[in-house]
Amino acid sequence: MSSLKLFRFSTISDYHKAAGLPKPAHPLISVVHMENIRLLIAEVPYSLVSDFYWISMKKMHQFKFRYGRQSSDYDDGVLFFISPGQLFGVESMEHTADLKKPEGWMILVHPDFLWGTPLAKNIKQYEFFSYSVNEALYLSEKEEVMLTAIVTQIEQEYNTVIDRFSQSVIIAQLELLLTYSERFYQRQFITRKKSGHELLTRLENYLSGYFSSGALAKQGLPSVTQIAEILNISPGYLSSLLKTLTGQNMQQHLHHQLIELAKEKLSTTNLSVSEIAYELGFEHLQSFSKLFKTKTSLSPLAFRQSFN
Repeated sequence: MSSLKLFRFSTISDYHKAAGLPKPAHPLISVVHMENIRLLIAEVPYSLVSDFYWISMKKMHQFKFRYGRQSSDYDDGVLFFISPGQLFGVESMEHTADLKKPEGWMILVHPDFLWGTPLAKNIKQYEFFSYSVNEALYLSEKEEVMLTAIVTQIEQEYNTVIDRFSQSVIIAQLELLLTYSERFYQRQFITRKKSGHELLTRLENYLSGYFSSGALAKQGLPSVTQIAEILNISPGYLSSLLKTLTGQNMQQHLHHQLIELAKEKLSTTNLSVSEIAYELGFEHLQSFSKLFKTKTSLSPLAFRQSFN
């Protein structure tokens, strides 16, 4: 078995050279067709990290992708989003003489291309750039055709004569691609409800155990990162899925669970409000009282008195 190779790319031109591709038509943005990649494929398995964004629609029938410590479990019609500095890899899982060439495309975008445009800031709002490989976007045939058409337009635009409109046109197309991708992710959360609800069940079981263990008083609320690690998913994916299925982000969901526990203690125990605040991880009674009133329109004491 060959040793794992790591490639680091500072520029898109560096990647083109390593992959055996012609020099890019534009130094800061490129569309790469997977079937044209030659040299890197010969080095499988490999990992890579770059200083630019990757948007990839890949069909590599006899390969599995690796992002961090996780491997994918699918072959066709998936979309990846990778930010600068993130590690990504490809590993062959089948040893066969009939090795099919990969299909699909990649858009490579250097952050410098986005300078002076709203997308330079807004691109960080697309949480799917922080999703893991097993949270990639599964595309329907219709969605794949739609996104590929946009990519074709981007490729045609930067291959024409560059003028003062070129960047604006390409940025608009990139934003359209990202907006459609966000829509398709929302569709995926809904169409894959079973796996989503299984994840919510695991989340609720974890929170129930955490709250009953006394950890709140010692450690406070668990962080989104901590919860995501327990569930073996990325924090961004957890937040996005939760927002779609419950209408709440992770912090709102945690606060909701916390207030429900506070209500239980206020209505069924003789603990003082200060003792309850401490057990729920609050250093200051005022902070607990403020959150409780914000969520219930009653102070903790008024809520308790309503049961008398």
